[in-house]
Amino acid sequence: MLVLNKGFNYSQDGPGNRLVYHLQGCNFACKWCSNADSIPVDNSKAKQISVSQMLDEILRSKMMFFDGGGVTFTGGEATLQAAELLELLKLLKANSISTCIETNASSPRLSDLSEFIDYLIVDIKHFDEDEHKKWTGASLANVKKNIEALLDSGRQLHIRIPVINGVNVNPEAFALYFSKLKTENAVFEFLAYHEYGKDKWLGKYQIENGFVGNDVINDFMQTFNRYGLKTVST
Repeated sequence: MLVLNKGFNYSQDGPGNRLVYHLQGCNFACKWCSNADSIPVDNSKAKQISVSQMLDEILRSKMMFFDGGGVTFTGGEATLQAAELLELLKLLKANSISTCIETNASSPRLSDLSEFIDYLIVDIKHFDEDEHKKWTGASLANVKKNIEALLDSGRQLHIRIPVINGVNVNPEAFALYFSKLKTENAVFEFLAYHEYGKDKWLGKYQIENGFVGNDVINDFMQTFNRYGLKTVST
């Protein structure tokens, strides 16, 4: 598997203390991406690590998985390496290791992978197809299809919406969409825009005046709660 970096993080990448692997390569190119160096498939900083090597490293780290922790795979987009990821997930489940993935939910293999994922975090960047393509360079169709199928199955889902001024500040449209789905086992989190990854961009950084205040985030939370959608903060 092609890994850009790794490290431990508490609670923000799934429950408890988790070993987080950032896998190289993404099929989206979100203009605000905080890990822009993880977008291209080719990156001299990324290292090829075999499934067996990763399993060994994870098992040796098991003592660090406190408070319900485990392993999280993020990116880039982890599902681009679906075959290797599925193999590793099966091995981790066999060894009783808690698994989590952070994904843009676009992969046709997501349903196969989800069977072996304990905690699933998905992002949705926009509610409109044309705007989604404009800001991410990719279609929204598979994202909605996968999210709807996962919700319909009744499984746990942690849905994150990055909130960017001038891009997607319309809580009513998001909430209206989700209110029509089976969200009993879903929670929603709103991530305020930041520029932590701005220096990682090789070309011109295209987001201007993207910051939002607490009032905007509170508006998202109140709107979703009004629609009966459960919100969380991590």
